[in-house]
Amino acid sequence: MTQLLDKPLELKAPPTPAERTAHRRALLEWIAVHSLGIAAALFFTLPFVFVLLTSLMSDSQALSRDLIPHTWEWGNYAKVFDTPGFLTWWRNTLVYAFLGTALTVVSSVPVAYALAKFRFRGRNLALMLVISMMMLPPQVVVIPMYLFWAKQLDLSGTLWPLIIPMAFGDAFSIFLLRQFLTTIPDEYVDAAKVDGCGDLRTLLKVVLPMAKPGIAAVALFQFFYAWNDYFGPQIYASENPGAWTLSYGLESFKGAHHTDWNLTMAATVLVMAPVILVFFFAQKAFVEGVTLTGVKG
Repeated sequence: MTQLLDKPLELKAPPTPAERTAHRRALLEWIAVHSLGIAAALFFTLPFVFVLLTSLMSDSQALSRDLIPHTWEWGNYAKVFDTPGFLTWWRNTLVYAFLGTALTVVSSVPVAYALAKFRFRGRNLALMLVISMMMLPPQVVVIPMYLFWAKQLDLSGTLWPLIIPMAFGDAFSIFLLRQFLTTIPDEYVDAAKVDGCGDLRTLLKVVLPMAKPGIAAVALFQFFYAWNDYFGPQIYASENPGAWTLSYGLESFKGAHHTDWNLTMAATVLVMAPVILVFFFAQKAFVEGVTLTGVKG
């Protein structure tokens, strides 16, 4: 104890003017960055909050300037589900989104693997063709494709003209997966082949487990595209209400309830909710997959 008392106290020197200036600058930068982040978050979040609050208002209040519901009308969502055809639109959208996503992933992975890991004559040309297909707007080929599916195969009024082509790959999905697979070292593939694995077994046992983030990103992109697709169902399924999806049926719902904005907003929330939930739970794999695609060209 006496040794501690005899030890002189070390006084910390006061900060110099340069240190105070640096600390003040760092504090101002922290405030500025976080203020911009909060402003951006509010910019993207407030429209969703407005839609959600409006969906819980009464018919009369939805047309007023009030922002907070006087009474929380949770029954609006039950009224939306009671709308004829709404559950059918849900079922069609789920089939279109999940089946289309599965077919796209299954058909795009082998092509991307071949373009990333195989060495063959014409590989660069094949990659250029894939990229050129990404640049081709779907509106350019909509007329011949409609004539083929509607006149030749008699599939108009269904979603099959939108689902079946996904079994033959998607240019954007192939390119994105190819970019991700190039980040996987070739030594893993070579080691698997030395151990006696063929190309298919190497793909299934070695490459796919390492490519899960890239596959997740492609699956989410395709799921979001199919869930929100309005152009395709309008072309092929507009004549058959039993084949409508949520994106196309919502337009009809809005026309039937053009004065009931609370019901229209409730239907909008029900359409957006699955996409938001899927992205919320899969955002880590999604961001990782998109980020790693640019590591190596």
